[in-house]
Amino acid sequence: MPRERLPMRKIKEVLRLKWSCGSSNRAIAKSCSIARSTVEEYIGRAVVAGLSWPLPEDLDDTALESRLYPPSITPELQSRTHPDWHTVHRELGKKNVTLTLLWQEYRESNPDGYQYSQFCELYRTYAGKFDIAMRQVHRAGEKVFIDYCGQTVPVIDRTTGEVLACQVFTAVLGASNYTYAEATYTQSLPDWIGAHIRAFAFFGGVPELLVPDNLKSGVTKACRYEPDLNPTYQDMAAHYGVAVIPARVKKPKDKAKVEAGVQVVQRWILAALRNRIFFSLAELNVAIRELLLRLNNRPFKKLPGSRSSSFLEIDKPALRLLPATPYEFAEWFKARPGINYHAHIDLHYYSVPYQLRKVQLDVRLTAAAVECFHKSKRVASHMRSRVKNGYTTLKEHMPKSHRDYADWTPERLIRWAAETGAATAALVEAIMAKRTHPQQGFLSCMGIIALARRYDKTRVEAACKRALTIGGVSFKSVKSILEHGLDLKPTLEAQIALPIITHDNIRGNDYYL
Repeated sequence: MPRERLPMRKIKEVLRLKWSCGSSNRAIAKSCSIARSTVEEYIGRAVVAGLSWPLPEDLDDTALESRLYPPSITPELQSRTHPDWHTVHRELGKKNVTLTLLWQEYRESNPDGYQYSQFCELYRTYAGKFDIAMRQVHRAGEKVFIDYCGQTVPVIDRTTGEVLACQVFTAVLGASNYTYAEATYTQSLPDWIGAHIRAFAFFGGVPELLVPDNLKSGVTKACRYEPDLNPTYQDMAAHYGVAVIPARVKKPKDKAKVEAGVQVVQRWILAALRNRIFFSLAELNVAIRELLLRLNNRPFKKLPGSRSSSFLEIDKPALRLLPATPYEFAEWFKARPGINYHAHIDLHYYSVPYQLRKVQLDVRLTAAAVECFHKSKRVASHMRSRVKNGYTTLKEHMPKSHRDYADWTPERLIRWAAETGAATAALVEAIMAKRTHPQQGFLSCMGIIALARRYDKTRVEAACKRALTIGGVSFKSVKSILEHGLDLKPTLEAQIALPIITHDNIRGNDYYL
């Protein structure tokens, strides 16, 4: 059976980790929870397709899929002689034997055989089937192990007297054991991401890999073989150019470094603070930072130097530079715009291109902006609004008929009406004044504009004057007056101006006083 295709999002992550982060195929396989052969397959497909990183901005998921999966090869190519991969693999283990040499020997006996790049790709696919045991080797600047201490620290709220059990975040560099720790109110996503940002600043650089425990904030679904990363956590990793390899479930050796680091933090920092009372998170973190400095400068028992000296000598030179700006916290979720092409996001409505109404979109929400994505392509961007149940609409998102309508304003409508006559202007102004928002009366006013194209301006002015007289402040009243020719008859004011009839049988107004 053919291999099941990965989602385009995961394929993009594979390419980013390979070409932007320079990660090995083994590390990419662990980070994305896929087989190394799968990593090699998609990298090979991307190379054949002529892709590079970053991917073109106009390359959406559909176009990427068509580039990676072109039409099947012709029978002529299928008839090529396949190398004996078992022999190739055995020969490659011999001293000074390379794939280039083996490919040249293969082409000598098969002139119409595979080109070198395809030969190498097919061999890697074959070799990837072998299960190789993993050893824990910590290279300089490679890994940071991350976890929370099991022990919490109480902080008393001065206002309410409530005791808050604060969590202690710990990050340990693999090669030097250089340690970072800080307290947060919770293990929620904002605190989790913020602690990472401050840890990178503390280290003064960025490692190649993050190895977190299967915390819910970082790993949406814990699974031994395929843990799903939280989209915000993955977004942060992309910003800093790092790969994330969650520790496997029930595999303590994967996180032995941070387990030891957590134990050290609990013994040398939290235990030292056990008798102190804290009234704010900032006060607690000042105390932690003082003891953390002492911990990192504490000499090793069996090795020369300390965590700080090892960090400066081993890890610090190998860390990557921090980006120009720190990561801005963003939440990711899904939204489906309604028929009016507005998506309800955090109690506010934001427009998207009208063609995407009723289509599920990915939404990235920061403190200042709202971005909507369709198949990994950004389709809308707005400044974030705090107006509850309000609307933020971009003109380019509207269909043409709506854009024409949006060009009208209350002032413009009144100016147009004044060209027809004072009564028309007064009626238009009265229609908008009756509504809570003037825009709610636009349709009625636009209807009167349409009537002006069918009837003479003099008649429209007379109809509006009659509508004002009888209190019919609406488009339907004006339309009815024109259709029935009532604008051509004397107005009620003219009828009132007729001579008053006097007669003995007519009591008059005074009779009822």
